[in-house]
Amino acid sequence: MDSDQQRHHGSPNPNRPATLLRLLLPIVVVVIGAGIAVWMMQSGPKAKPRQKVRNAVAVEVRPAEFGPQTTTISIMGTVRPKNEVILKPEVSGKITSISEKLVPGGYFNKDEVLLTIEPKDYQLAVQQLASEVARAEADLRIELGRQRVALKEYELLGEKVSDEERDLMLRIPQLESSKASLEEVKTRLEQARLELERTTVRAPFNSVLIAREVNLGTSVTPSTNLATLVDSDAYWVEAPIAASQVKWIKVGQQGSAVRIYDSASWGSGLYRQGLAAGMAATVEEQGRMVELLVEVADPLALTKQSEGQPKLLLGSYVRVEIAGTTLPRAAMIERDLVRDGDRVWVMDEQGNLDIRPVEIAFRARDHVLVTGGISADEKLVTSNLPSPVQGMALRIMGEEDQPSNSGSSSQ
Repeated sequence: MDSDQQRHHGSPNPNRPATLLRLLLPIVVVVIGAGIAVWMMQSGPKAKPRQKVRNAVAVEVRPAEFGPQTTTISIMGTVRPKNEVILKPEVSGKITSISEKLVPGGYFNKDEVLLTIEPKDYQLAVQQLASEVARAEADLRIELGRQRVALKEYELLGEKVSDEERDLMLRIPQLESSKASLEEVKTRLEQARLELERTTVRAPFNSVLIAREVNLGTSVTPSTNLATLVDSDAYWVEAPIAASQVKWIKVGQQGSAVRIYDSASWGSGLYRQGLAAGMAATVEEQGRMVELLVEVADPLALTKQSEGQPKLLLGSYVRVEIAGTTLPRAAMIERDLVRDGDRVWVMDEQGNLDIRPVEIAFRARDHVLVTGGISADEKLVTSNLPSPVQGMALRIMGEEDQPSNSGSSSQ
């Protein structure tokens, strides 16, 4: 028993190396595999880092250009006569002749004859009064002769009398009465000649006939309407303008220049020139509008200076463009590029959207004049963006997207 125990403890175990080999083999395999993996990673092809591409929205831009800008106000107006008159006769009688041009649309120069009234009665009155003047002049000469006789008699008398008695002795009252009678009858003769002249009705100014109320043979009195005339030398365009825009316009002889357009009658592109002649002194309460008067010379193009220009017709509804005050430095920006009343879209130096408020000095129908809030040559975004966000990435249309500098690498 003891000998077996001694033999068991003292002699080596033949299976021990095999056991160690089984334990170490997996470890060796793992180490070799890890080494191979490290070697393959270090010696194999390496993945290059790829930069992230910025997803920028393509837009069109244009530079902001500053310079002198003239304010232009566009409004609508109606053509009205500057001077209009309803002719009435100054004497009574029957119309004996009428001008062939006395029809609506007929033109008359100043003092040109329109019609005549029977002059016979007035001619007879002139002849009668001319005779009375001759008779009164003869009476005056006779009285002057009597006065000279009375003066000689007074001198021969040699008596001292009062001034009143002296005037009576020298027939001073009779002489003054004769002179007064002569002046009175001369005045009546002048009135008769004036009435005779008034039997011929003339145009009071260069005019065009609007309406005719009488015909040949019509008996007229000073209350009868003969015709309606308007001045053909100038028309007015009455145009309401917002009270806030009045400050941009000059009126009077040095008033703002105006262009009048009537596309319906003349076609596009044609216009007549006018002048801002006057302005109403009151503001219309409801719409806060002021009546502007634009004067157009020779509206019917009757003179050589206006030859070939379109005719301006009364009652026409026309478009009026007024050249107002000039701003020394401003940028003209289209109305559709102004967002939310006073903001524009700008592409900044980093290519991002800047929704920026600007200072608008003047608002026209299709553009505004900006004096601040944007610098010269900054890029105005002219494209529409469906969902604009402050700082969103932009790129100019036609250019490729630029890679972002902050992109991370990937294996």
